[in-house]
Amino acid sequence: MKCKKALKIIGIILGIAAVAAGVYVAITKIKAKKEAANDEENYVSCSCCEAE
Repeated sequence: MKCKKALKIIGIILGIAAVAAGVYVAITKIKAKKEAANDEENYVSCSCCEAE
């Protein structure tokens, strides 16, 4: 009985950790997309560099 109870607790902890990891990955991907969009918006072409 104690072994089953311990395995259930470990399973719950692993499930919570998996959800937390998934949320972390999703947030980092969203942040990366926003930063990439901001970089494109702030890009200014330089005519002196295009002449080369």
